[in-house]
Formats: sequence, C-alpha cells, structure tokens
Amino acid sequence: MCGRFAIYTPFRRLGQQLGLDFDFPPRYNIAPTQNIPIVRLAADGGFEVAEAHWGLIPFWAKDRKIGYSTINARAETVAEKPAFRAAFKHRRCIIPASGLYEWQDVGGKQKQHWFITDTEGDGLGFAGLWERWADPATGETLESCTIIVGPANDLV
Repeated sequence: MCGRFAIYTPFRRLGQQLGLDFDFPPRYNIAPTQNIPIVRLAADGGFEVAEAHWGLIPFWAKDRKIGYSTINARAETVAEKPAFRAAFKHRRCIIPASGLYEWQDVGGKQKQHWFITDTEGDGLGFAGLWERWADPATGETLESCTIIVGPANDLV
C-alpha cells in the first residue's frame, strides 16, 4: 500500500514522452487527503496535468468521507469494486512521484521506514484512477484520485 510519497524530480523522460512540461514544487511528505498532480487524457486527445484530492470519491457518494478509505485500489479487485469500477473503465491517470515511503515492522512498536525510488532519478509513475464528484448539498465539484497497488515483490 502507498500511504506517503514525495515529488522532487523534474520528470524529464515522462514529460518528453507525453509532451508535457512538469513544474511541480518539491514536496517530501505527501499524505492522503492532500491535493496531488495527476496526468490524464485531455479533451483534445492529448495529455494534461491536473490537480486531484488523494482519496477517490466516487461520483455516486453522498459525501467526501469515503475518500479516507479509497487512497489505494487493489489491482486484483479494482475492476469489480463499486468505488472504482466506473473510473477504472473511463478515467485512468498517471500519478508522478519521485519515490514512496514504506514501513517495516522490526519488532514491538518499532518500525523501520524506507524510501523507495528509481535508480536513475527520472521519477516514477503510479497507475491511478480519477473521478469528478459533485457535492449533493452545495453543487461544488471536486476531482479526486487513487493509486492502484499490487502485491509487493521480493525486493519490497
């Protein structure tokens, strides 16, 4: 599961591949419920950078509280889970990251934290989903997202 990550690299390779210029201010401790940059398909068929609330709020949700439990979507079930099903079919995105934090239990209440990044310094692109939600009480719209996660490999 991804619970914290950082953005500080220029993402030159990803920017060149998608025809985008990334200019993100460095952020070293991004947490759920914060706004984060996402890369998605634009209306013209190209790509665009947008900002989304981390914690997907399905279009049908009555309020934003569900977003606390939807920061990650399991790859094994994302196509079937009601909270993610529509976004999985129609609203996929890339979430740029320089690296992510993981914690390892080392006994008792102690945990060892690790920062996982790529070896070349070009940054990572998490698979993600995004959704547009309208608050039924106010009509205010909010774009939100989730990170798709899979089982850890032997390295992690």
